[in-house]
Amino acid sequence: MRFTSEQRLDDGVLEREFTLGEIPGTLWTPESAAPVPLILMAHNNGLPKAQPRLVARARHSAAYGYAVAAIDAPGCGDRPCSAADEQARADLRRAMQAGEPVDEILESFVGPLVEKTVPEWRTTLDALLALPEIGGPVGYAGWTAVGIRLAVVEPRIAAAGFFAGGYVPRAQREEARRVTIPLLFLLQWDDEGNPRQRALDLFDAFGTKEKTLHANTGGHTGTPRFELDDGNRFFARHLR
Repeated sequence: MRFTSEQRLDDGVLEREFTLGEIPGTLWTPESAAPVPLILMAHNNGLPKAQPRLVARARHSAAYGYAVAAIDAPGCGDRPCSAADEQARADLRRAMQAGEPVDEILESFVGPLVEKTVPEWRTTLDALLALPEIGGPVGYAGWTAVGIRLAVVEPRIAAAGFFAGGYVPRAQREEARRVTIPLLFLLQWDDEGNPRQRALDLFDAFGTKEKTLHANTGGHTGTPRFELDDGNRFFARHLR
């Protein structure tokens, strides 16, 4: 892991950009003399780590006392995008503009993206836990499809907060039954692009005995700010 820049933000959080091989990432850490728990944070369906809503969530959690890391998924953010990915995105835009079904397009794009992204998150986790300012345990927040796979294959993740707003491939809907860690699931009740019933069915499928659903009225980007505080309290119960 090589840090390429750093700045101390107004809230006291230290923001550092890093590279790990071909993986670009950002690490936010609080002012603390002791090793702090870590939260891996990903935006739905591979949106960039610099996406303002993700950055705001990351800074909020870091100011609360966690180390928070985000990476760009393959072909996302500043990473090179393959011709196949470009075509899938073009097909998705065309179908959405035409009001056509998009599930199969999303399946062909998001499914392979999960397969490529999860190994990179595990490599990043190895490097992060080697830093003296980061201890354990580890939480995960954000992109549901990647989070499900990580919760199944990565024993170092102790709790997860998922956002229901992204497409979840069929493979991860099946894997949800194998998720056994404590779970907080956020649902926007009026999310225009994500069927409510599918999200409720997914919540029902999670195998964990400790799962909580928070549903709020409003569209895709309307998650209330107080959910940030509730999420931090959820992680405090399981990572402190």
